[in-house]
Amino acid sequence: MRTLRFREALREAMTEEMDRDPSVFLMGEEVGHYQGAYKVSEGMLERFGDKRVIDTPIAESGFAGIGVGAAMVGLRPIIEFMTWNFSAVAFDQILNNAAKVRQMSGGQLSCPIVFRGPNGSARQVGSQHSHAMEHFYATIPGLKVLAPAFPVDAKGLLKAAIRDDNPIVFLESETLYSVKGEVPDDLGPTEIGKAGIVREGADVTLVAYSRMTHVCVEAADVLAREGISAEVVDLRSLRPLDEDTLVRAARKTGRCVVVHEGWPYGGVGAEIADRIQRLAFDWLEAPVLRVASLDVPMPYNRALEETCIPQVPRVVATARRAARRGRD
Repeated sequence: MRTLRFREALREAMTEEMDRDPSVFLMGEEVGHYQGAYKVSEGMLERFGDKRVIDTPIAESGFAGIGVGAAMVGLRPIIEFMTWNFSAVAFDQILNNAAKVRQMSGGQLSCPIVFRGPNGSARQVGSQHSHAMEHFYATIPGLKVLAPAFPVDAKGLLKAAIRDDNPIVFLESETLYSVKGEVPDDLGPTEIGKAGIVREGADVTLVAYSRMTHVCVEAADVLAREGISAEVVDLRSLRPLDEDTLVRAARKTGRCVVVHEGWPYGGVGAEIADRIQRLAFDWLEAPVLRVASLDVPMPYNRALEETCIPQVPRVVATARRAARRGRD
């Protein structure tokens, strides 16, 4: 067991899979000579050479399309977007090619490709660089969408994604790259589509993924001091979604709060709330509540930015409402 930063866990996953399988390669902006925009690919150019760690122009549609074509003929590309905000100009390649090629070819072609990079807000990067893009991609049949919160899941899920024969959207948070966690020395692929229980609780269930899982853990600590026991579910996978774990956690506490960084209208949180309310309705003691970013473009000002993004006090207040409904 070792302590790794989130970025180091991602690097190990890519390095080990590239050592294992010569068809795996990494391509994207600044992944090679600059050592990665966030130093995730540091040292990989020296190890694998410029045929397998490929720097690209700032042309996301172009290199995403090259990756899709390479996957269709048997390679396993890892395509890094410097930020998922920039994937908007490659949306056609992901939506109309990567996600649909298996169905449109009647199963004759597959597209084993991983699109990865930082998603959501960072720190004062402005509204055009702060989009949480998961709800766009989680709606698309043919894609799998992963959003780990801890280094151990970053490594295990990325290894699984690289080996998967389907296109994978792998969402990282820039704010998590330096987060440390314990990772087993011999960690293999982590099963896709399985949520994890980060913290056991009895009074209210907090459901989150990626950066918001950490916010929920902090909120659970605050709630515990008030005598409210919160269970924290880390989804890890948004598509496929682990409905069984969601239902068990909702049935256990009878109260549920979904926390996500995206906008509230039509977001991932709305889908999760719908699933819980339909599948666990008879066990719920209160409506499923949500905490999301405010329904505005992200401000640049630090104070306004923090107001927009779900923070611990807002999660605590919402969980308190859910837990005490019917008890006051």
